[in-house]
Amino acid sequence: MTSRRSLLQAGLAAGFPLIVKAQTLGRAGGVAASDRVTLATIGCGNMGTGHLTNFLKLPAAKVLAVCDVFDEHLTKAKDRVDQRYGNKDCATYRAFEEVLARRDIDAVTMAVPDHWHGIVAVSALRAGKDVYGEKPLAHNLREGLAIVNHVAKYNRIWQTGSWQRSRENFHRACELVRNGRVGKVTRVEVGLPGGPFGYGKLADKTPFVDPPAGFQWDRWLGPGPEARYSEARAHFNWRWALDYGGGQLMDWVGHHVDIAHWGMGWDETGPYQVEGVGEYPERQALWNSAKRYRIEAKYPGGVDVVIAGGHDDIRGGTRWNGDKGWIWVNRGALEAGPASILEEKIGENEIHLTKSSDHYAQFLECVKSRKETITPARIAHRSATPGWLGHIAMITGRRLRWDAEKQDILHDPSARELLGREMRAPWRL
Repeated sequence: MTSRRSLLQAGLAAGFPLIVKAQTLGRAGGVAASDRVTLATIGCGNMGTGHLTNFLKLPAAKVLAVCDVFDEHLTKAKDRVDQRYGNKDCATYRAFEEVLARRDIDAVTMAVPDHWHGIVAVSALRAGKDVYGEKPLAHNLREGLAIVNHVAKYNRIWQTGSWQRSRENFHRACELVRNGRVGKVTRVEVGLPGGPFGYGKLADKTPFVDPPAGFQWDRWLGPGPEARYSEARAHFNWRWALDYGGGQLMDWVGHHVDIAHWGMGWDETGPYQVEGVGEYPERQALWNSAKRYRIEAKYPGGVDVVIAGGHDDIRGGTRWNGDKGWIWVNRGALEAGPASILEEKIGENEIHLTKSSDHYAQFLECVKSRKETITPARIAHRSATPGWLGHIAMITGRRLRWDAEKQDILHDPSARELLGREMRAPWRL
């Protein structure tokens, strides 16, 4: 009789993605309130280390396994877990499919490059796992929709790493705006980072070489286009290459645009028109995302939204301008004009937004209670949509009309094609 593990190993050796049906996996009946949530971390680089560090602090979590395609990251992650628990029990995997086949793992944390989000997320959801996933939700809109649909289909808990919703100053700012303290909002300004401005320096000087020992490069490329290894493509630098990420725009859209939406009550909708201008490298380079960009979107109610990176007239963070005043919020900061707005009390019968003081702990609480998290997939999808559309508007040079209900670009078939892309065989959703 052939075991599940041997089937997995055979499939992985052949290079084919394998999905195990949800009903065959997961602890029967879910997680008891008194139990610790068992976790595995998929992707153990920069953000994955952050996930491990935060979940290892929480008594409600128990990390059982780590997974990465680079042995150096894998060894460091295992050492971190074993040191925390005082044993050598943390399992290591180079293929996420083997993690998902474990019945004793309730949830996974996902910190892989954007071009892997769709495949890993959908596979985890089909396997009956709850997911703490990084922002942006996906590499493109269609993959984001697939994640949202699978969360609903398999009744899974999802927390996006848009952790600013779990910080008091952002929560306070959004409650004040939602309760009319700045009056009718007519304009929202979202300032994101520009750059990186060393375009071409690393990308041009880093030669194409063999991958480091212990780095499964073809596996890292996965559903992305086939390409030669370069330090400029791998690890933290992948986000500047459009084949794998979306530059600073998509790296940050899940933070400050997410907060803009929260403050306006736009978690279930989006813009109806988007246009943008981006400044790209002067010549072809491995880093080809916009280093300066300005996106202008129109939302229901006549509200103009500007999302800009690398432009001094748009202050970093989120600012709501109303007919009675303004509020601006950023990490560690909260300002208003007039300043007295910040002293306003929110009444018992006014809007009270979901309160969370720890983004990771709130995910674990929701895994146990089966209540929706503060940043579920459907909301993360809406927060990322202006970024995806802004990117398409910039590279086509056209104003886009957007149907937020149907989630489709109107009257522009060639722009519509850019809402998704083909994956490299054999990967597919």
